[in-house]
Amino acid sequence: MRPLQLVLLTRRYWPQMGGAEMVMARLAAQFEQMGVEVRVLTAQWESHWPTELVHRGARVTRIANPRARGWGTYRYMRGITRWLRAHRDQFDLVYVSMLKHDAYAALGALRGLSKPVVLRAEGAGETGDCAWHLQARFGPRIRQRCQTAHAVVAPSDDIAAELQAADFSPRRIQRIDNGVPISDLDQLPNRAESRRALADGNRDLQVKPNAPVVLYTGRLHEAKGLFDLVRAWPHVLKRWPQARLWMVGEGPAGQALWELAKELHLQGAVFLPGAYDEVVDLLVAADLFVLPSYHEGMSISLLEAMASGTPVVASGISANRKLVEHREHGLLFHPGSVEALAAAIIRQIEHAAQAQDWAVQARRRVETSFSLEHMVREHLSLFEELCPPSTTGAHDRG
Repeated sequence: MRPLQLVLLTRRYWPQMGGAEMVMARLAAQFEQMGVEVRVLTAQWESHWPTELVHRGARVTRIANPRARGWGTYRYMRGITRWLRAHRDQFDLVYVSMLKHDAYAALGALRGLSKPVVLRAEGAGETGDCAWHLQARFGPRIRQRCQTAHAVVAPSDDIAAELQAADFSPRRIQRIDNGVPISDLDQLPNRAESRRALADGNRDLQVKPNAPVVLYTGRLHEAKGLFDLVRAWPHVLKRWPQARLWMVGEGPAGQALWELAKELHLQGAVFLPGAYDEVVDLLVAADLFVLPSYHEGMSISLLEAMASGTPVVASGISANRKLVEHREHGLLFHPGSVEALAAAIIRQIEHAAQAQDWAVQARRRVETSFSLEHMVREHLSLFEELCPPSTTGAHDRG
């Protein structure tokens, strides 16, 4: 019997790496290591990007994606349809990130064929897929087709509830928590080494040895509460004048965040260095990780911070409360409150020993319940259930 053959479909992929893209990249790499054959299908956002490559051991095929709004999406969807139909004998199942155009194209291309299509819902609240279905031009039509998928993975209880409210069949909704790699802390560089390495690559990240560094990693979007974070920074500077705020990532709010920082005269204290493929050095270099979101599904960034042993402050939304017990794994604050956010940051910096004790407990929580290994096993169990074992060797992975 041959190994299980998967197509992972995601419009954004390396080098465009946000939380959803990182999940797909890590799954692809882990599947390959376990003997599963993986092909990542994604968009070619720049014409000079190669159409075929290998990333972290997984083969990647890029489909033409012209930048023209509307026309570019149509061309991309047509490309997905043609590729899946032409290569239908080379895979057993398609796993799609987000319930959007990719999902619509994949489900249409494989309709009537014995090829399961599994969707992965991303985000909750106003930034989630279910909200997008209500706002996008063809959203209701795309949602209707998405409801025909063999299964829809919900990474959080909030996302599962939104899917049910949007009339997705409960029996097709599969709850699989996000997971992240668990690094061996003894193998990580120390804080001073990480700060030097980062400063060598980007002079904006140079900091004095004892200066507190607070880190955010993720998409730069208004719903992430980042404007509150910038407005909280003058309060932090009153107590810690050398404190630095690093907001790492890309997104539509980037320029507006920088304009607000300048308006508040925070140049030299607030930095937006762009996106990083890996954030381990950033997390080790930081004294504190902050996630002030108004909405989350299940934050990969927060899980990564917890896994690295970095103290955390997070908004008290339901998705974050699932991960962080207040004063056990870190501090939670009322979402949208600049004063409460500033107070939580100052408290964690001032009481570093207590913050580190909570961080140890947070890492243990991730090790126990939110490891990448567990997430991979849950996905493979679902895929094997949907793919007849007589056609694959998935059950013989060992």
